[in-house]
Amino acid sequence: MATTPEGKVKAAVRKMLDRHGVYHFMPPGMGLGRSGIPDIIGCKNGKFIAIECKAGKGKTTALQDRELVAICNAGGFTFVVNETCMDELEERLLTWIS
Repeated sequence: MATTPEGKVKAAVRKMLDRHGVYHFMPPGMGLGRSGIPDIIGCKNGKFIAIECKAGKGKTTALQDRELVAICNAGGFTFVVNETCMDELEERLLTWIS
């Protein structure tokens, strides 16, 4: 099965989270649940993590932005990641969970 560019980003993020012992899951899409929920939800040391994965120059939708802002307003960590900012995600994530 071919992996999409966004699928490769998701796999790299999940591998990073595993490496740092972060509990995480990917909420099901396909019209189930609420629209705009980030691709990966996680938690470590009682800290909530939400990561939206994009490929290339992909942009978040208005619904995704709404959810990311709501999570930030509730005190959670959010990040929109693509292939070019994986190192920044890891650096900020490690600061957040320490």
